[in-house]
Amino acid sequence: MQLHSKLILLEQPVKKNIVIFASGSGSNAQRLLEHFEHHPQIRVAALFSNNPKAYALKRAETYHVPALLFSRDEFYNSDKVLEQVKAFNPDLIVLAGFLWLVPLNLLQTFPDKIINIHPALLPKYGGKGMHGLHVHTAVVQSGDERSGITIHRVNEEYDKGEFILQEYCPVHPQDTPEELAARVLQLEHKHLPEVVEQLLLEKDKL
Repeated sequence: MQLHSKLILLEQPVKKNIVIFASGSGSNAQRLLEHFEHHPQIRVAALFSNNPKAYALKRAETYHVPALLFSRDEFYNSDKVLEQVKAFNPDLIVLAGFLWLVPLNLLQTFPDKIINIHPALLPKYGGKGMHGLHVHTAVVQSGDERSGITIHRVNEEYDKGEFILQEYCPVHPQDTPEELAARVLQLEHKHLPEVVEQLLLEKDKL
């Protein structure tokens, strides 16, 4: 009697794609790369940066994720970046320390699918130029008793999109901007991957 074996190929589930934009060190990008490296349903498909010195590019390469660099002219005066992003079929675009205003061609192509994380409690301490230690210095100097993070959708204005999540931490009387920054960064690293995962796995929120 001859036995015939059948090879059954199981289709791999199609993963949802994240595209990250980062301008600097990319520690939040690192958290996303770590969190989704072996995720069964979600992956980081690519990382884009406007800064050739951004350490975020190296972080992506370490995880074997395509890392793409672009210029201001390519971003604002052509569809080159848009077409490159579209090639990765993103389900969500995450601005993780990205300092430029997102142009209309991206906003219109991916409506409600671009989010940003801001290291303060918006609407305070937002807008052009309010990033990194500039934000934390302003908070410390204000005398506010708490700071935190805001994860929000992105529109045509800096830090003006619909809020998705805010989380808080104390500001101590003797805090330096650097000490506050470290406390806020802990919130960023904890909550950004959670929010991204939730948005991608709950279709009605996209």
